[in-house]
Amino acid sequence: MLPMATQAPIALTTNIADVTGVGSSSARRYRKISIRCVADLVLHLPVRYEHELPEQSIEQASNLVSPVHGAEANIAVCGEIAVVRTLRGRHPRIEATLEDGSGTIKLTWFNTPWMRGQLHPGMGLRVWGKIKRYGDYLEMINPHYQTIDADRPSEPRSERFRPIYSGTEDLPSAMIERAVQAVLDPTLAQLDDHLHDQYRTERALPTLAEAYRMVHRPTDADEPKAGRRRLAFDELLLLQLAVFLKRRHRREALRAPALKHNQAIDSHITARFPFQLTESQRTVIDEIAADLKVPTPMNRLLQGDVGAGKTVVALYAMLMAVADGHQAAMMAPTELLAEQHYASISEMLSGARVSIELLTGSLTAAEKKSVLARLISGEIDILIGTHALLTETVRFHSLAVAVIDEQHRFGVHQRAKLRVKSGEATSAPHTLVMTATPIPRTLSLTLFGDLDVSTIRGLPPGRKPVITKYVSQSQADEVYAYVAKRLAQGEQAYVVVPVVDESDRGLKDVHSHLDWLEKGHFKGRRLASLHGRVDRDQREQTMKRFRAGEIDALVATTVIEVGVDVPNASVMLIEHADRFGLAQLHQLRGRIGRGSRASLCVLLADPVTDDAKARLEVIATTDDGFEIAEKDLEIRGPGELFGAKQSGLAPFRVAELPRDLDLLRMARRDARSWIEENPTLAGERDALLRTRVLKAHGKALGLGDVA
Repeated sequence: MLPMATQAPIALTTNIADVTGVGSSSARRYRKISIRCVADLVLHLPVRYEHELPEQSIEQASNLVSPVHGAEANIAVCGEIAVVRTLRGRHPRIEATLEDGSGTIKLTWFNTPWMRGQLHPGMGLRVWGKIKRYGDYLEMINPHYQTIDADRPSEPRSERFRPIYSGTEDLPSAMIERAVQAVLDPTLAQLDDHLHDQYRTERALPTLAEAYRMVHRPTDADEPKAGRRRLAFDELLLLQLAVFLKRRHRREALRAPALKHNQAIDSHITARFPFQLTESQRTVIDEIAADLKVPTPMNRLLQGDVGAGKTVVALYAMLMAVADGHQAAMMAPTELLAEQHYASISEMLSGARVSIELLTGSLTAAEKKSVLARLISGEIDILIGTHALLTETVRFHSLAVAVIDEQHRFGVHQRAKLRVKSGEATSAPHTLVMTATPIPRTLSLTLFGDLDVSTIRGLPPGRKPVITKYVSQSQADEVYAYVAKRLAQGEQAYVVVPVVDESDRGLKDVHSHLDWLEKGHFKGRRLASLHGRVDRDQREQTMKRFRAGEIDALVATTVIEVGVDVPNASVMLIEHADRFGLAQLHQLRGRIGRGSRASLCVLLADPVTDDAKARLEVIATTDDGFEIAEKDLEIRGPGELFGAKQSGLAPFRVAELPRDLDLLRMARRDARSWIEENPTLAGERDALLRTRVLKAHGKALGLGDVA
C-alpha cells in the first residue's frame, strides 16, 4: 500500500493552486487579478467590510424595536417561509412571511423579478438587514438572505465584520475570503517585523502580523482602521527611507563640478535673454546658482505654471556650466519639444560662441556619429535631445549640468542615468528637473522627496490670462462660426482632437476633422494638421509656417501640449475635452495667451461621469496651475496622476494621499532621523528594514550604488 501524500506546509511562496480549496482550475482566475502565490493573496486587502449581526429569535428582534410606529433596528434572524406572493402593478414586489415559532416578520423585495420562483413555503431562510415596526407587525425591506436546510439547522451566526474583496464575476469575494482564511494563520506566523518593539509602541502601531490579521479577520469595527494605519505607514516609511538614503548618498558620496559664478558671468548670461527677468525668476536663479557653486550635486525641481519662463532659468544654469568650461544637457520627453527647445535656445544664443546640438532618434546614423564624436571631444557645449541621451553610446567630455524637462514624463530612475560618462562612480552632474505641472505638496514629499524645490510664481510681463468656456457639443456649430470670424480678423487657432485616425469610439480624429473644417466652417482658410506620426522635417516645416502666419488653424493631437510658442495663436478648441486630464487641459491651454490679443479656450464636451464634469468645471473656473494640481489630486488621486509608469515607483496598495498626510509627515520625520543615525541602515537591527527598502524602491530610485 502506497503511503498517503502529505500536503506541504504553507509558505509565502506557495503557489496559489496549492492552497486548500483553490486548485489548478481556480488558480487561473486568481492569476487574472495578479494573485499567483500566498504572499499575493495576503497582500490582496479587503475593500470594505459588512457588519454581520448575531442571530436572534424574531421575538428578541421585536423587543429591540420600540412600540413607536416607524421605529427600526438592524437585526439577523433565521426561520421558515410560511407564505410567498408576487405582486405586480405600479410597485412590483415579492412578499414573504417568515416565522420561527416565536413570531413572524414580513419580508418585502421591490423590483427583483429575478427572485420569482426562488422562494417557496417551507424553505429555511436566514435574513439580515433593517427591521421596521408598522403598528403590530414587523417588516424588512430588501433584506439580504441566505437559504438554509430547515431540517439540519446550522449553528447560529455570531457577530462579525466580514471582509469584502475585489474580485471578478467568476471569482467572487466569498471565494477569495475562504482562500485567505485558509492560509492566514500559518502565513502570519512567518511574518518577521522590520520595526522593533519600542518604535512600534511609541507610535501605537501593531506588529506586521497583527496588522494583517486585523484587516483580514477583524473582531470589531476599529481593528481594520488600526491594521490599515500600520500597513499604510509602512509603505510611506519605506519610501521616505529610500528617499533619504538616496539624498545622503548624493550629498556625501557624489561630487559634481563646483562652477564659478560672479557678477560678470551673471551680466554676460542675462544679456542673452529677450526680456527682463521677473523677481520670481531672479530668486530661483539665485537658488540654483548657489547650488552650482558647491561640489555637492544639485538635485532641484523647478516648477512653474505654463509659460512662467522656466526655460530661461534652465538656460542660465546651463550657461554657468559652459562659462566654466564644462558641458550641459537638456532632455525633453518628445522630439517636438526637444526641437522647440533647440530652436528657442539657439535663437537666444545667436552670435554667441556656444556650440549647441540636437540629438533625437530622427538623426541618421552618420549625423548621430558626428554628434557623439564632437560631444566626447568637448566641441559641443550644450546638447538637447530626447531619451536618446540616456543610451550607453552617449558620452560627455565634462557634463556639469543636466536638465530634465517635463519630469513627470520620465521614470524617476531615469534621472540617475544622466551621469558624467567618465567612468568615475562618484561623479555626477548637477541635475535640474522642470515641470509645468505643479506638484501638489503631498506628492512632492513622496515622488520628488529627494529633490529641493524652486517655484516660479506668476507670469512674465506681457502674458495675458486666457478666458475658458466649457460648452456642449450641441453648440459646436456656433463655436466654430465664431472662431471663423476671429480667423478672418487675422488671428490663428489650434483645434485639438484626441486621436489621429478614425476610431469606432465616435471620437473626432485629425484627418476627418480637418476635412470637415475645410469643407465647412473654415472653408477658404489655410489649414494644416500636426500629430506624433509626422516626421521631424515635416513637423518643423508645419510649425515654421504656423509661426510665420502662413497657416490659420492647426488641427492637432496633444503633440502641441508643450513647447509650442506662437504669439498670434489666440484661440483653442478642444474636442472631447472630457477625455483629457486636468493637467493636460491646462498644458494645452497654455499654448495660447502668449501675444497681445485676448485669448479664448473652448472645451467642447458632453461628459458622462462625475469626475469628467468636475475636471471641466475646475479648468473653466481657474487658470492657477497650482490650484488645478491640488484639485486634480482630489478628483483622481495620486495613482492616476503619478502612477507606476510615470514615476517608476511601485504604487501604494494601502496609503492614500492626501488622506494619509499625517502619516506621511510622521514617516518623513522618522526616516530623516533614522538615516542621520544610521546612514546606510547597516547593522543587525536594521538589516530586514534595509532589505525591504531596497526591494521596494531600490531599482526605481537607483539605490544600487547606495547599497
